[in-house]
Amino acid sequence: MARSENEGRTPDGIRPRFVVPLGLAVVRGDSMRPTLAPGDRLLLRHGARPRPGQVVVARFADGTVAVKRAVEERADGWWLLSDNPADGVDSRHRGAVPAEDVLGVALARWWPRPRRL
Repeated sequence: MARSENEGRTPDGIRPRFVVPLGLAVVRGDSMRPTLAPGDRLLLRHGARPRPGQVVVARFADGTVAVKRAVEERADGWWLLSDNPADGVDSRHRGAVPAEDVLGVALARWWPRPRRL
């Protein structure tokens, strides 16, 4: 298949130098209180490698997608915990999450009170 001269360019003909894979997430439940509250909106960087202490969005083995704090990387994946251990499910209940199932790192809460995480 022949490649178009404009392939990979924006509508105005500019070829982007890089693409930053950003996304959004909405917090549900109380498991990340007091850091995050239900309804908070997060700005995510997809595909970023987490560091211990960062807030991440991850998929547990049963398919549940959740906002959790990355605690440490183990041989079998990331150990993720809730900031509010009395509420929610985390690695204490489900085990480590494989690195490929950590979907993104939260860069900031952008609503309702914007701030870096």
